[in-house]
Amino acid sequence: MIESKIASYNKSFPATFVSAKESHLVDVDGNRFLDFFTGAGTVNYGHNNSLIKRALITYLEEDGIMHSMDMDTWAKLDLLTALDEIILKPRQLDYKVQLCAPSGANAVEAGLKLARKVKQRNHIIAFTRSFHGMTQGALEVTANKYYKSTFTASSGQVSFFPYENYLDGCDALQLLRQMLCDEVSGIELPAAIILETVQADGGVHVASTRFLQGLRLLCDELDILMIVDDIQVGNGRTGDFFSFERAGIVPDIVTLSKAVGGGMPLALLLFREALDQWKTGEHSGTFRGNNLSFVAASAALRGYWQEELFSNQIKEKGQLIASALSAIEETVRGCGMIFGVELTPERALAVREYCFRHQLILELVGARDHVVKLLPPLTISHEDLDHGLRIFVDALEQSR
Repeated sequence: MIESKIASYNKSFPATFVSAKESHLVDVDGNRFLDFFTGAGTVNYGHNNSLIKRALITYLEEDGIMHSMDMDTWAKLDLLTALDEIILKPRQLDYKVQLCAPSGANAVEAGLKLARKVKQRNHIIAFTRSFHGMTQGALEVTANKYYKSTFTASSGQVSFFPYENYLDGCDALQLLRQMLCDEVSGIELPAAIILETVQADGGVHVASTRFLQGLRLLCDELDILMIVDDIQVGNGRTGDFFSFERAGIVPDIVTLSKAVGGGMPLALLLFREALDQWKTGEHSGTFRGNNLSFVAASAALRGYWQEELFSNQIKEKGQLIASALSAIEETVRGCGMIFGVELTPERALAVREYCFRHQLILELVGARDHVVKLLPPLTISHEDLDHGLRIFVDALEQSR
């Protein structure tokens, strides 16, 4: 086998998969696995979603342009139109849209660069347990030391503060306010504060409305840009299209990737119109013109987000998950259709292995891989959702 040992998920899920449809993956032996992992939130609309697949096949059969850098194409303009008319205007968001190289990390890089350019300040504030990507700038605002090798240079321009409920008895918002307003704290005024409203890889920690609204107010008072990383928990994962909608706030900058491409690689940076201070080509990437991703993204937006029905269905399924987990004794955190159950690392591993043996795939997250994360497709049927939850609850029982 010539693949590097750096690969991870083939170790967690030792099978060779050959096909996938909706909520299931099928391996070479014909075993059918229920997917509660969904590519870390990339496959929100299910595997080989019929609506998205049909749009892609039609586009290819008509010899549609596949790659175009950032030249104008029908596929690009159609995506921008769908995003504006279906998502932005109904929410009264005046965001400009930047097409980034197709990874969430690149959108984070672009967001940090833009914030520093606009504010003419280098300092950035991030939070404990955060994960924002694997490239240089994204790693600097990622808290987990595991990903920061000794070869990763640091600019020294990032400070980490406690996320809500990180420290018992500590009001994280009040601490941040005091440190930023106190002239002898040693903390420089940042260009931006970056956060996930739900820290997915950090262990499924959900920020309260109070925390998010207070952070928005603090940023406004001190002339700090608020960046929300909505790469994993945006795109409907928490029930609304954007994860911050539940708090009634509007970030200055938003990063989107994963599910926004309908299963295809795509990353977007959204930012207030007043922040559009880029010079032409100042941040670029060869595959920012991936037209197949534009087609898939447009199909997902038009197929699922033109009415409230899909959002309501996500919230209903989220309530079913919460209800199924309400009787267990372990610590449960989550909202919408992302939930985490906190265990010991040993028990979490046993639960994942039990689930895999019973053909359910789910991921471990948290600093010690001690939180089992449930991330089913948003389009999953009630029957499949119930089946997966029963396997998971059985795994908890067997691991005691």
